[in-house]
Amino acid sequence: MSSYSILIGLSLAVILSYVFNLASRATRIPSVLLLLLTGIGLRQWAEYQGIDLHVPKTVLEIFGIIGLIMIVLEGALDLRLSRDKVALIRSSFFAAALMLVAQAAAIGGLLHWWLGASWQTCLLNAVPLVVISSAIAIPSVASLTGEKQEFIVYESTFSDILGIMLFNFVDQEDFYQGQGLLTFGRGVVLVIVVAIVSTVLLSFLLGRLREHVKFFLLFSFLILIYSLAKQLHLSSLLLVLAFGLAVNNADLLLGWLRLRTGWRGFTAEDLAPDLHQLKNITAESAFLIRTFFFLLFGYSITLPSLMSWQLLGQGLLIVGVLTAIRYVYLRYIAKTDLLPELFIAPKGLITVLLFYSIPAQHLLGDVSENILFVVILLTSILMMAGLVVSHQRQTAAIEF
Repeated sequence: MSSYSILIGLSLAVILSYVFNLASRATRIPSVLLLLLTGIGLRQWAEYQGIDLHVPKTVLEIFGIIGLIMIVLEGALDLRLSRDKVALIRSSFFAAALMLVAQAAAIGGLLHWWLGASWQTCLLNAVPLVVISSAIAIPSVASLTGEKQEFIVYESTFSDILGIMLFNFVDQEDFYQGQGLLTFGRGVVLVIVVAIVSTVLLSFLLGRLREHVKFFLLFSFLILIYSLAKQLHLSSLLLVLAFGLAVNNADLLLGWLRLRTGWRGFTAEDLAPDLHQLKNITAESAFLIRTFFFLLFGYSITLPSLMSWQLLGQGLLIVGVLTAIRYVYLRYIAKTDLLPELFIAPKGLITVLLFYSIPAQHLLGDVSENILFVVILLTSILMMAGLVVSHQRQTAAIEF
């Protein structure tokens, strides 16, 4: 293939993704689902044309990591902290934490019963299947307003962070030993310290740099800190969330710091001129990376491998268990609305990344990319149905 052919293909991919975003607003069909199906279609077309193009797993993982960072940062940059949001943040945190643990235990038990593997192996394979993907959830609830939208943004972001923390905890060599919790606790304390230090550093760079080109320098530092923290097995996504919240709430945080410590460094006014640009560039970057990740992931799936009633039954069973647990929590514990919250728990980018992070000795042959795709597909369809029904209810209420 010539260089111009590749450029034409990349350009068409971005244009198509933009069209999918427009179609998603009108039809409530998640644009991510359309990208996945397009990727599968491209794979079939390439095989028909005799084009042997293999996508290395490393390339897919790099796109996924950068996309996850940008999407969480985009969501965090839209969140404002205030006293009236404390209850919402607390409820979304507990929703993410309790459902994550309950669902991981249920799916882990299901895999243990089904395959007879060790509990540690089954839990490691279960965690990717239960974590809510903020990469899909956050863009999909743009049409919602008020606390419903904010609850989904907070819950999906917390689910990503807590899911990575749970995955790292289960992945410890001393998981079965008494020191596992101690090791995990030290990691949590360390990541909080690193989050505070890195947030101050990155905010200082944003407030002090006067060069015309600086945002991608900032992104590079953020990805560097994220990757270094990940090498230490820390929940580095917390760093991204902390930075986004700190920048978007600089007036509150710096005002508190000035009262407590007499801080006389950069002020919220120093950050204000760049905040709007940062939000725009982050959103554009997240859109671009998300487009190529889901196209490539769809391309990596072979259609014949999906043509299995057993595979579909396994996916339906997993999604059924996840939805039942979510229903019980929202209905009887949180005692909140079921629409559309019950159905907005999509799996996606974080699911694939965590699955690729499972050590070779803990991989289960029966849990493959194909099951991941079926679960992603089914949860996306559920989310679409929930958004459609919720939109119809809102429209009927307005007309009435």
